[in-house]
Amino acid sequence: DLGANLVLAAHVGDLKPNSGKIFRFGSRPAILILGSDGKYHALSAVCTHLGCTVQYLPDQHQVWCPCHNGKYTVDGLNISGPPPKPLTAYTVNVRGDQIIVSKGA
Repeated sequence: DLGANLVLAAHVGDLKPNSGKIFRFGSRPAILILGSDGKYHALSAVCTHLGCTVQYLPDQHQVWCPCHNGKYTVDGLNISGPPPKPLTAYTVNVRGDQIIVSKGA
């Protein structure tokens, strides 16, 4: 166990570029995205509108909430639809073949 603020989200090679996967961060869902640029992004997967679980849309390079068509950038910024604020972004560190996501600095 890595502790309350660290989680093993995936292993290197689990995600293809421009894809995302949901993982559990404590009791809440989070999303790990591997951008087309090869950079990892980790966000809360709980929409800031009404708490639905978001997903990644590879064709639009955006995070999308299916409940009310809310959209976010891969950095979590809310860009369209009803979400009132950005998704919480987490820190991603690659350690060997492990992709570790942490809260805070």
